[in-house]
Amino acid sequence: MSIAPPAPHNPLLDKLHPYPFERLRALTAGLTPNPAYKPISLGIGEPKHPAPKLIEDALVASLKSLSAYPATAGAPALREAIVGWLQRRYGLSLDAATQVLPVNGSREALFAIAQTVIDPTRAGATVVCPNPFYQIYEGAALLAGAETAFANSDPKHSKLGNFAPDWSQIDAATWARTQLHYVCSPGNPTGAVMPLSEWEQLFALSDRYGFVIASDECYSEIYFRDEAPLSGLEAAVKLGRSDFRNLIAFTSLSKRSNVPGLRSGFVAGDAQIIKRFLLYRTYHGSAMSPMVQAASIAAWGDEAHVIANREQYRAKFAQVTPLLAEVLDVALPDASFYLWAGVPGGDDVRFALELLAQYNVAVLPGSLLARTAHGTNPGAGRIRLALVAEVAECMEAAERIQAFAKTYQA
Repeated sequence: MSIAPPAPHNPLLDKLHPYPFERLRALTAGLTPNPAYKPISLGIGEPKHPAPKLIEDALVASLKSLSAYPATAGAPALREAIVGWLQRRYGLSLDAATQVLPVNGSREALFAIAQTVIDPTRAGATVVCPNPFYQIYEGAALLAGAETAFANSDPKHSKLGNFAPDWSQIDAATWARTQLHYVCSPGNPTGAVMPLSEWEQLFALSDRYGFVIASDECYSEIYFRDEAPLSGLEAAVKLGRSDFRNLIAFTSLSKRSNVPGLRSGFVAGDAQIIKRFLLYRTYHGSAMSPMVQAASIAAWGDEAHVIANREQYRAKFAQVTPLLAEVLDVALPDASFYLWAGVPGGDDVRFALELLAQYNVAVLPGSLLARTAHGTNPGAGRIRLALVAEVAECMEAAERIQAFAKTYQA
């Protein structure tokens, strides 16, 4: 009897690394957290504040829209709502028909843009990423047939001391092979915001070498300074690049409006990239549900719930950060809802595992969010703390971490 050959599969799938949470689950497989404490997770960046009622109401009111197929480009009313928000937030004037496109959350769009931009037939096709980084960047690059290159985040390399990536680590030969460059501002996990001078540097590199910049801005509305984070689109206009050439920005309602389950966001920027992206998405089957579109119009049109949400985070971080700073190397970030904390002794995995075992608090080891590049893993020795729960739970977690750290033998 003949044996059937194995089913074919895309060999690029074999290049994917396990997701950080899968790696953490493997590390904790034989660990039993202390049952004397209720479990608290600061590991996953999933917003826990209540969803705004106006979004829920818009969803319910649009139930009858389920009887129609949605357009991949989104309803004109949704594109106009997005353009209106960009005008109010950044002072930008974009064409709703050609320069914006709704997407099912920034995650799927950040992945899909690589499939649209990358030409794997060009020798050495490369995608540049910050390091540590949101893992979708790497996966998107590898499945598009490209290589990855990393720029490490280190406060010693930043005039702002905010863990900004050191783009000078990427040499000219690598830039010449680069087709796509992911940036994340505010950064995950570091919370660093890119200033105008850094955007000017990246735009000059893009002009010289011809790569596309994909600007991940999903944390833009959670910030702690008086000045709101700069968008890549806003930076482009300030620098005389109102055509947004080779730039596309990604924004989401998940963090801004506490609706990660809605799966709603948008991309905006270079009209030629948007046109090609729309073509790809038309075949990919990624049209946004009419109900989600209606809820998104309501969300983008309201700022009161965003301000209230930001104030909750500011109050929370004002209480938690000083407490943790007594025992960890940590400071208030520029933005986002993460603390990027250095641990005693520098072994982030051991610190996280013992914290979970003794105090039942889950955090994410920073080394799992990064790759070794330029001779080091820039996430090593740090943990990411997602302060997404209500104040009381985050404070209890901080108190447990403080108690643990005081007895921890590095």
